[in-house]
Amino acid sequence: MADTATAAPADSGETRRDFLYLAAGAMGAVGTGAVVWPLIASMSPSAEVLALASTEVDLEPIAEGQRITVTWRGNPVFIDHRTPAQISEAEGAALEDLPDPESDEARVQRPEWLILIGVCTHLGCVPLGQKTGQNRGEFGGWFCPCHGSHYDTSGRIRKGPAPTNLPVPPYEFTGDTTIVIG
Repeated sequence: MADTATAAPADSGETRRDFLYLAAGAMGAVGTGAVVWPLIASMSPSAEVLALASTEVDLEPIAEGQRITVTWRGNPVFIDHRTPAQISEAEGAALEDLPDPESDEARVQRPEWLILIGVCTHLGCVPLGQKTGQNRGEFGGWFCPCHGSHYDTSGRIRKGPAPTNLPVPPYEFTGDTTIVIG
């Protein structure tokens, strides 16, 4: 006579081994997620970097002929409130004489405001010419004394080893006297 207490259960298709495989796979997925998530999160920009992504500047206190420097993404940005004489000099330059030909109109949104990243394109120095009394080079713009690059009143390279003009950062006027860089 067969003992009913030890009889095998009806075959339902699921075994204890299937459950263990499923549980182990789920734990592996959770463990992988716990390892990968901090790695991916570490690649995101920090709060300091996000805060520097754009810089707002009030142009109202800048007098005509005055230059100021602000910082954007760790780089100096030159803001020049140009005089009519500087504007006409920049617009009158013969493009065929420039090592990196670019019209003044292509470099500014409003002729009286010139906004440039203040890093020499030769070796990354910061050119002189922002402060009153500093050497502004042969063309009245900026001068990099490290290797003798001369920039004009539009930030275009005119003489020296720098291969390109001072770069123009992305910016927009958000009001008559306010810009946002970045």
